[in-house]
Amino acid sequence: MPVWQQVYEEINDPDFVILCAAEDTGGEAVAGPIFDAANPTYIQIVDENHVISSAFNFVNVPSAAWINEEGRIVRVDEGTYAKTHTMGDGEQSITFGTDVYAPAVKDWVAKGADSAYVQSGSAVTGNIRKHSFDQLKADAAFRLANLFRAHGQKDKAEQYWDLAQSLNPDSINFIRQNLTLSEEGSAGETFMKVIGEYASQGKDYYRPLDIEQA
Repeated sequence: MPVWQQVYEEINDPDFVILCAAEDTGGEAVAGPIFDAANPTYIQIVDENHVISSAFNFVNVPSAAWINEEGRIVRVDEGTYAKTHTMGDGEQSITFGTDVYAPAVKDWVAKGADSAYVQSGSAVTGNIRKHSFDQLKADAAFRLANLFRAHGQKDKAEQYWDLAQSLNPDSINFIRQNLTLSEEGSAGETFMKVIGEYASQGKDYYRPLDIEQA
């Protein structure tokens, strides 16, 4: 968030809005302090039931959709890091993110529909991952789990949370949300192992970014 705050200030255009959604079943109690520490001046919301990632079928965070002034999506479903990051040490380290995404956003704000990074309607439609019936059932099970957890019914919550992950095992969002309840958190050894398995199987936990390095 601090890097996107810097980008937001550099763009400094009243017609440009960043809406940042923290997807966390812990709600304000968990996400609020993170927002407070980052102190962003753009809009922040907490999405306890992952409604946004469900609507767009995002499988990991951060992901984004670009929406123009007419309410049309002009780019969607990419890893939206504002710069390249490295996590871990030595052979266990992984590099993720990109230094080309933020400049593309700036170009879009400056040029609008004339930006080379705006995608056609057919390209956007093709880039939105289609929901399978199991994925839709998984989203419903996930929300039921959150409801049961909120009402103190831990066993029921675990039952539906496990069902959600079995129906949609490729959802990094589900995996990371589950890890937030563990001691190691959502970016520890287990997460690193999951990402390593994805890479070894040739699976993308983000749709490949089609913005070339300048």
